[in-house]
Amino acid sequence: MRTGDDTMYNILICDDDRDIVAALKIYLSSQEDYRLFEAYTGKQALEVVKNTDIQLILLDIMMPE
Repeated sequence: MRTGDDTMYNILICDDDRDIVAALKIYLSSQEDYRLFEAYTGKQALEVVKNTDIQLILLDIMMPE
């Protein structure tokens, strides 16, 4: 569903379980307003956050690295 202002929201999905990341990407990719990023370790997540303006992080609280 598009908003009237054409805003894209950057969402980072961060989980070491690739199946969970894949499921969330499938669910969220149906929304045109979202640009999805993924990370599988805490270090990867930090790199994405440093280089991208992220509005929402879906984060597993028990992450490696």
